[in-house]
Amino acid sequence: MSVTEQRRGRRIMMSPGELDAFLAGQRTCRVATVSADGTPHASALWFLWDGGALWLYSLVRSRRWTQLGRDPRVAVVVDSGEEYGELHGAELAGRVEFVGEAPRTGLPCPELASVEGAFARKYFGLDELPHDGRHAWARLVPERIVSWDFRKLGSL
Repeated sequence: MSVTEQRRGRRIMMSPGELDAFLAGQRTCRVATVSADGTPHASALWFLWDGGALWLYSLVRSRRWTQLGRDPRVAVVVDSGEEYGELHGAELAGRVEFVGEAPRTGLPCPELASVEGAFARKYFGLDELPHDGRHAWARLVPERIVSWDFRKLGSL
């Protein structure tokens, strides 16, 4: 599926290379899900960006996981900066799909091999992800990405 083109804020949007570097370098995102009654729920989570998909490693007994199981629509925000002129980030939206066993105990899953290795290095400094039998993977291939980099305003 192709990503919807960003129309607003083109002067401050990140290029594809900037977006990839930004998402690969950040550690925490905020995930917004929808409850059965339509109430939004936002929570912080570690993630991995592989250049085409955002991988979310979530507790399977969490409100977030339950809501995604019922309604896979999600919006995820990754951002950085303190002062207005430093703010930069992205919102990725679409539908998640669950990958691998839930909860994950480490059964072979070729689709997760590189993801789990990269996640283990990024967050734990290990070559292999230690499976705790409490987490599982959801993959978001974004249908829409909106990015901003207010640092670009200084050069305009």
